[in-house]
Amino acid sequence: MSSKKSISSQQQADLLSLLKNRFEKNNARHKGLKWADVQARLEAHPAKLWSLNEMERTGGEPDVVDFDKKTGACIFYDCSAESPKERRSLCYDHEALASRKEHKPVNSATEMAAEMGIELLTEDQYRQLQQLGKFDTKTSSWVQTPAPVRKLGGALFCDRRYATVFLYHNGAESYYAARGFRGLLRV
Repeated sequence: MSSKKSISSQQQADLLSLLKNRFEKNNARHKGLKWADVQARLEAHPAKLWSLNEMERTGGEPDVVDFDKKTGACIFYDCSAESPKERRSLCYDHEALASRKEHKPVNSATEMAAEMGIELLTEDQYRQLQQLGKFDTKTSSWVQTPAPVRKLGGALFCDRRYATVFLYHNGAESYYAARGFRGLLRV
C-alpha cells in the first residue's frame, strides 16, 4: 500500500487498543477466538490497519465476527448499531452515481468501500451479522447486488424491523439519509 494509505505508529497503537477493548466487551461475536491470535494476525498484516481505521473513522465499529480456518484470516464486520453514520446518503455504485443528472450524492457505496479497501456485506453475511445482535433497527444498509438485478437498474439493501431481517430492492441511483453500507475486511 502507498504511504497515503497508512497510519502512524501512535494511530496503530490506539486502534489496536480500541479493537482489543471492543473484542473483550463483545465475546459472543467471536467465540473460540483469542485476542492474542487476532493481534498477531493484525501485526503480520499492518497494511490492513489503514482499512480498519477507515472503518472506525466512518462509524463502523469493526469487530471480529469470524475466522477462516483455511486461510487463517480474521474477518471483521462493521458492528455499529446503525448503518455507519459517515457512510450514508450514498447511491449503490459508480454507474448509478453517473446516471444522476442532479442532486448527486457525494459518492457511491461500492466506490467508497473500494477506496477503504473493504467489501460490502452480502445478504448472507448481513444475516450472519444479525445473529450476533440487533443491527439497523432505524437505518438500512446496501448489500452486494447480483449482476442480473443490477443490470436491470436495481440494487439490494437490508434492515431489521419487527424482529425480522428484511431484504428489499430500490433503484441503484437512489440514496437516503438513513441508508448506508456495512463492510467486511479479511485480515
